[in-house]
Amino acid sequence: MTVMELDLLKKIGFNDKTAKIYLALLSLGPSSVRNLADFCGLNRGTTYDNLKWLQEKGVVNYYQKDTKQCFVAEDPEKLHKIIEDQKSELSDTDRKLEKVIPEMQALYNAGGQRPVARYYEKNEIKEILEDILEACENSGELEYRIYSPESMREYLYKDFETFSDVRIAKGIKVKAIAIGKGGEIRGLDERKWIEDKNQSAPTYILIYPGKTAYISLDNNNQPIGVVIENQGVFQTQKVIFDELWNRLEFRVQSS
Repeated sequence: MTVMELDLLKKIGFNDKTAKIYLALLSLGPSSVRNLADFCGLNRGTTYDNLKWLQEKGVVNYYQKDTKQCFVAEDPEKLHKIIEDQKSELSDTDRKLEKVIPEMQALYNAGGQRPVARYYEKNEIKEILEDILEACENSGELEYRIYSPESMREYLYKDFETFSDVRIAKGIKVKAIAIGKGGEIRGLDERKWIEDKNQSAPTYILIYPGKTAYISLDNNNQPIGVVIENQGVFQTQKVIFDELWNRLEFRVQSS
């Protein structure tokens, strides 16, 4: 019995025991349950149960010899019949499924919009910035919001140094709540500050149409990001940001 033979049989529904018994019958010829069990290293009950499955699939048969049953493998060409039966069954199932899909779709839609999260490695952070520009343009909402912690700024635009120039050229505005010192005004942007003496806010948050992105450092001090695409999450983050922005209105600090 080769690994290839075993794998092929398992792909069409055999398990380890039925495959072992079937292949044993091919090589041994007509055999009693006892001989098969001994040859395959199985007990007789297990051997007999698996022989019944093989009979149901039409690849094993038996005949009576004296007072004993002798089992024999059918022509291996009959294995194709198993595949044909599976195709027919799957086709029938597909037709039935097609009828209930609308009902299942209605249940899915009734559950509300589900958040979709995508993760980004160090060399993919630029894709988040590109996504911001694309989402703002496609939605017509030419403004987004960010929480910009001092400890993270050096990592964000490293692979997209012209981001602000591209943003301005596209007419996209940004409101930034800087956490800690620093942060420059480049154009079409507003900035307010929150003190962070202990630099305890290590995550850059970007809130843009339909999405919220979080960028922080992993254990190796490499930037990683996750973008959550969900209108509800976006709207909630937007409301919280705008409320905080309005409260900071009379506490603007210079950079």
